[in-house]
Amino acid sequence: MTGTTSRDTEVEGVEGGVGVTALLVAASRAIETHRHDALARDVYAEHFVRAAPASAAWPVRPHQVEDGDANPLWGRFARYFGLRTRVLDDFVLRSVRKGGARQVVLLGAGLDTRAFRLDWPPGCVVYEIDREGVLAFKHEVLDGLSARPRAERVTVPVDLRADWVAALAGAGFDTAAPSVWLAEGLLFYLPPVAETYLIDTVDRLASPGSALAFEVKLERDLLEYRDSPLYTATHHQIGIDLLNLFDLRPRPDSAGDLAVKGWSTAVHTPFDFTRFHGRGPLPEENDALEGNRWVFADKPRQ
Repeated sequence: MTGTTSRDTEVEGVEGGVGVTALLVAASRAIETHRHDALARDVYAEHFVRAAPASAAWPVRPHQVEDGDANPLWGRFARYFGLRTRVLDDFVLRSVRKGGARQVVLLGAGLDTRAFRLDWPPGCVVYEIDREGVLAFKHEVLDGLSARPRAERVTVPVDLRADWVAALAGAGFDTAAPSVWLAEGLLFYLPPVAETYLIDTVDRLASPGSALAFEVKLERDLLEYRDSPLYTATHHQIGIDLLNLFDLRPRPDSAGDLAVKGWSTAVHTPFDFTRFHGRGPLPEENDALEGNRWVFADKPRQ
């Protein structure tokens, strides 16, 4: 077991704190990529994992997981991240193709490679907002692979606790044009007041015709799931104590707040998409995924 990761939001890069969870998701995408029934493919993911000392020994292929899908971390949890990747890929592409938006904003982009992976319509710009250390690590790995984005890619190196609105505007974001926003695996690390601010800010910056997807957790007390297989396996196998990274205070009703502001919202469990795609995690006893919800919101055109 590696050393336990503490709740350190000051750590730059991906070597500690919340940043290292980006490597967990990347490893999960890598494993998903090499499944015979992959829900999503990301050929860059395993290179991030191998490039970081914190994750260099983690599995990146299904055959490297000794107990396969029976492993709560690299089986069920990894498949969850693979499913989430596919669902949000579909959401983003549907929004730009049918909705006509050409600006995509990735909040807390981490090691997201959608700018490189997806088949973007002409004229799309992908803004990636994250801390400078995370983006620097990402640049180093992708440059080493001579990776080329399939849309215009604009990185915005700023902490979401700082004035990211000004930084985004300075990078060229146009509030008069429709946009697509993604907060993937982000909000439950933030204080409730920060979540409310972020959602309110997206509402303010998003013109009619925009769309937003994000993930929330609804449990009243996350600590009730401390001994769940997902959390204990993640802690014991790779030293990440997710409950020590999550903000455990009661969460705001962000989906409800958007509905009050006039957005059309839909809230789903991950299991809804497991059933739709025919693969992915299903409910189980003492399930750390029980309260997870994926929220999809559209701001109607006036």
